[in-house]
Amino acid sequence: MESERKLATIRRITEINPIEGADLIEAISIGGWTVVAQKAMGYKVNDLVVYLEIDSFVATEVAPFLTQEGKEPKEYLGIKGERLRTKKLKGVVSQGLLLPLETLTKFPSEQWFDVEPFEGSDVTSLLSIVKWEPPAEFRSADAKGTFPGFIPKTDQERIQNLSREFDKYKEAAELWEITEKLDGSSMTVFFKDGNVGVCSRNLELKEDIDNTFWGCAVDSGAVDELKKFQQELALQGELIGPGIQGNKYNLQKHEYHIYDIFDIAKQEYLLPEERYKVVQAMQLMHCPVLEVQDLQFQGIPDILAYAEGKSRLNTKTEREGVVFKNMQSSTSFKAISNKWLIKFEE
Repeated sequence: MESERKLATIRRITEINPIEGADLIEAISIGGWTVVAQKAMGYKVNDLVVYLEIDSFVATEVAPFLTQEGKEPKEYLGIKGERLRTKKLKGVVSQGLLLPLETLTKFPSEQWFDVEPFEGSDVTSLLSIVKWEPPAEFRSADAKGTFPGFIPKTDQERIQNLSREFDKYKEAAELWEITEKLDGSSMTVFFKDGNVGVCSRNLELKEDIDNTFWGCAVDSGAVDELKKFQQELALQGELIGPGIQGNKYNLQKHEYHIYDIFDIAKQEYLLPEERYKVVQAMQLMHCPVLEVQDLQFQGIPDILAYAEGKSRLNTKTEREGVVFKNMQSSTSFKAISNKWLIKFEE
């Protein structure tokens, strides 16, 4: 049910700005994203280019220049290449990579091109781009099977990809829930056909309380509460604590913070108000709710600035970002803190 993230797409250059004190590079805007590129590439406003998002793992065949001279490329999922990260160059936050449209001609495909390439085309598969993810927090032997097909995975679109939609969201003057995006491991606990299941982001896990996921699902009360509730629901949240993503919140034990509840029978997510009631009835933890308000932001840069700040769970650490969810519909998006990305993603 989860649509694959479009990591490589054909985009149009919307703006090009000089960088103070830099003669060889410039800041190029692609919708809500900014990429620092060499002036020698000769990019111009309105040019169509191939844009690769951060977290893309890019094969050496696509962009050999990403690997530093004299070093071997990294290997991930059997592919040799490099991961795209957020960087700060000459004071400018750069996210992603631009490639000339001609790059696509090096990778012939039946789907490419009977017609001229068009803006928005997804070329992720064509370029064999995969999403880089942190190492799993469990042993492969703990896996029972793949993630259940009757539950969608959670992965909100980044606001930088929604520059056109944002104006519509703002004009609607509707209320949005704004929550802190926690930096842990995605965990789903569900009740279906009289049984409880526990999943990591990509796998359903064997029942074993010595496993971090199952142990926290039991200790948090999620397993017992789902059995008592007797509704086919999937609790989706973030597992945080010792041994997970560096335990940025300095917790002494694992915690499970809910951010979504999916009604399996109806195949739809509960709206925020209903979710609050269920979480409260089950006496579980909810991820920090920062505000409920309309979109009082002038533009995407303001939302990215808002995403920066200290965590509600530990004021000594930066929060990863924020998630916006419409109070009356399933519309949502996320904004990741650039300060957090630069600090923790290097």
